[in-house]
Amino acid sequence: MVLEKLGESLKATLAKIASAVFVDDTLVLELVKDIQRALLGADVNVKLVLQLTETIKKRAKQEELPPGLTKREQLIHIMYEELTQFLGGERKELQQRAQTKIMLVGLYGSGKTTTAGKLAKYFMKRGKKVALLGLDVHRPAAMAQLEQVGKTINVTVFTEKSKDPVAIWKKYELQCAAYDVLIIDTAGRDAISQDLLAELRSVSEAVNADERILVISADIGQAAQAQATAFHDTAAITGVIITKMDGTAKGGGALSACAISKAPILFIGVGEKADDLEPFNPKGFVGRLLGMGDIEALLEKANEAITQEDAQDLEKKLMKGEFNLIDLYQQMKAMQNMGSLGKIMEMIPGMGQLKMPKEALAVQEGKLELWKHAMNSMTKAELEDPDVIDVKRMERISKGSGVSVGDVRDLLKQYRQGKKLMKMFKGTDPEKLMEKIQKGQIGRR
Repeated sequence: MVLEKLGESLKATLAKIASAVFVDDTLVLELVKDIQRALLGADVNVKLVLQLTETIKKRAKQEELPPGLTKREQLIHIMYEELTQFLGGERKELQQRAQTKIMLVGLYGSGKTTTAGKLAKYFMKRGKKVALLGLDVHRPAAMAQLEQVGKTINVTVFTEKSKDPVAIWKKYELQCAAYDVLIIDTAGRDAISQDLLAELRSVSEAVNADERILVISADIGQAAQAQATAFHDTAAITGVIITKMDGTAKGGGALSACAISKAPILFIGVGEKADDLEPFNPKGFVGRLLGMGDIEALLEKANEAITQEDAQDLEKKLMKGEFNLIDLYQQMKAMQNMGSLGKIMEMIPGMGQLKMPKEALAVQEGKLELWKHAMNSMTKAELEDPDVIDVKRMERISKGSGVSVGDVRDLLKQYRQGKKLMKMFKGTDPEKLMEKIQKGQIGRR
């Protein structure tokens, strides 16, 4: 994942703080140098790195120790706060209006058209009536791509074979007014040019969009600063979406551009699918980088993955201590909707600090698929009461699903562990249960 090396470097810095015998000026200077190397290695702007680390060093030396904190904890807290502030501080959200017009701008290859679809899906999941408007009149097949994106997510798309983007807008302006959210895909270029900026200026004036969002790729490097400045001067950028955050790019250049232009990062693209767009929360993002997790993002994904009705049904079963393979199957489906196990683990506090091999996570992903096949070969009676599955039934399920007997056995083992956990929770009040989990009383052997 992008910034993976930065995350590893910062976690190593935290480990150094935790293992230090004394927290003195020498350690602070050493940590500042570590942070500088980590950020510069991630392509973050040199000037910003020096400003950030100077602030960390100054606060670590001058601030008095707050009550209830050790010097180590204070140092980690300062590091967390300053990195969060560097990335924008508080989470910025798009304003809710009767109708919101969002204009996407950016260069070729930044992923504007794909992002338009992801953004549309994001608002559709929140009950909004959404439409896409294509104003990229230069790139070959741009309109066709936008239409395909719209077809994939089942959203209305307005396109026209014309070389005049303002004329296209005027043609569809009244029809577009019927939608809660209108997302406008504008033209790009291979590089910033005067004709691009002139066209963008005329489109911006005609459309009068509520939000003008720069779509920028994580692999842009130091050129991101010039891009952000030029687009901001032309269209008064109100926010940024950084794409390709699931790749191997350094990513620091794009983050630096946002810090310099003061345009908040609104979303990050974390994959190829229509659902792979995350609202950007600086606190949670830094939490993941430092291995502290991102509970807010985890809960948001969980809410999208499981319906309120299913959640209430699961709560009833929890109170009764009931659990069967159908419940396990539903949980597995919800997990897959939330994303890869690796991404989910990053969001769970403490899990991001575990150096879990990628191969092990890949095996777990594969297991889920195999278990799904095995369940599809079971009878309704077996799904509802897995305890009836003996060796002969395992062999039948194995042959019917194409998975090994060992995989079927692993599935049943997973079910028994889940059932045992449910029995522990039987009759437990959900609020008291949460208190137990927070105190670490659940899961102890």
